[in-house]
Amino acid sequence: MMTHRFKFFHTWLAMGYGLILLMIFFSLTPFVPGIPIENGDKLGHGMAYVILMVWFAWLYPNLRTRLVYAAGFVMLGIALEFAQGLTEYRTFELADTAANAVGVVLGWIAARPPLPNLLVLMERSLLKAV
Repeated sequence: MMTHRFKFFHTWLAMGYGLILLMIFFSLTPFVPGIPIENGDKLGHGMAYVILMVWFAWLYPNLRTRLVYAAGFVMLGIALEFAQGLTEYRTFELADTAANAVGVVLGWIAARPPLPNLLVLMERSLLKAV
């Protein structure tokens, strides 16, 4: 499998860790962003973890590294649910941890060819513009 050597790797990585921090913030804030449909929160959980997994899978095509990130994201989802249970304004929900894990799996799948690596496309566009 041919891999892309990112010119802006550290920028993409910092943005990915920014996404993780954003995830932590939204998981622990009293403000609960929601999707106004039945079980919209589960959809939100899943989509957030899809985005995280896709982002880091695009950065790291190596199977072992992807596995580490996938396991880390599942553990993060579990830890955040326990942390929510310790607050007075959020609750622990087992279904949310399942939605997070499903999101990780779907993100893994979505990051594989033949779907394009959007970070590569963005980087190429940026380099052409310079």
